[in-house]
Amino acid sequence: MKITILHKIALTLCIAITLLCSSCMKWEYGQSEEFNTSGEGLFITNEGNFQYGNASLSYYNPATKEIQNEVFYRANAMKLGDVAQSMVVRNNVGWIVVNNSHVVFAIDLSTFKEIGRITNLTSPRYIHFISDEKAYITQIWDNRIFVVNPKRFEVTGYIECPNMTMESGSTEQMVQYGKYLYVNCWSYQNRILKIDTETDKVVAELEVGIQPTSLVLDCNNKLWTITDGGYEGSPYGYEAPSLYCIDAESFTIEKQFQFRRGDAPSEIQINGSRDKIYWLNDDVWQMSVFDESLPVKPFLRYAETLYYGLTVNPHNGDVYIADAIDYQQQGKVYRYSATGELLDEFYVGIIPGAFCWR
Repeated sequence: MKITILHKIALTLCIAITLLCSSCMKWEYGQSEEFNTSGEGLFITNEGNFQYGNASLSYYNPATKEIQNEVFYRANAMKLGDVAQSMVVRNNVGWIVVNNSHVVFAIDLSTFKEIGRITNLTSPRYIHFISDEKAYITQIWDNRIFVVNPKRFEVTGYIECPNMTMESGSTEQMVQYGKYLYVNCWSYQNRILKIDTETDKVVAELEVGIQPTSLVLDCNNKLWTITDGGYEGSPYGYEAPSLYCIDAESFTIEKQFQFRRGDAPSEIQINGSRDKIYWLNDDVWQMSVFDESLPVKPFLRYAETLYYGLTVNPHNGDVYIADAIDYQQQGKVYRYSATGELLDEFYVGIIPGAFCWR
């Protein structure tokens, strides 16, 4: 659930309703199908509409250009839930974070069948594995990061995040360098947190611009984050967005590239060799991690639509763009080569927001 200005206003009004209704969330059941997939593939988590319970999971085979939609529902005879936020893969298991259903599902990557779930979460955003028996789950509207045991599918503890309230709490994407984990704090926040994964404690924090939206680690062990600058009238402030390069070792800002006020950059991604970063700002932009200035021409031009998600194939550099269209109908994914040639396009679920490579 990437929250635009209008989304933010609406969601603020819905927080109380969401918390009251969370214990009543039900899943729609149907009949199951059998799948048996292998090889490289791309999962697309389709958020669906907030509080409509129409999130879904799609699976794309780049070799055959075959798309399968609603694979979680078809494999498990059960709807995925409300707002599919993100997904990661570990040891042939896919972990799907479903934000407003307060759950993380574990599925077999070949059959798409559920093999377990983590519940009793506030409003989960992303999951990151420290080991086979320890993972962190970030939350929105909570000042804690949940510590879980994935083998037992249970919450085992919490990381308290400083200077954060339950109402404005927001921890998002996570990357790890050595024993330290870094996480961007987005909603009404302006910090990157540094966590010692041996003690589960926040050991440092770094202030950046208003609302860092995403986070990656490059080949030089530099963190890259983009801030959205907030919005006009925001109680937290409104400023020009920026792209930051942060040294993970010293945890200091090395570079800051400023956009124009009113721009809305988001979705920073990195290629497989971790030497090029990509982001959305109407157009799709590409930049070497060695560059000293922002690019003047986009990688792909704006197509008068709603680019909402982005990923890069770690093996061949193909770029995939999720188009939410109007937030109501089936979304679309465009696949481009590393040189910008359109290779494929296909329909997925409602509001495709995130990707996960198998």
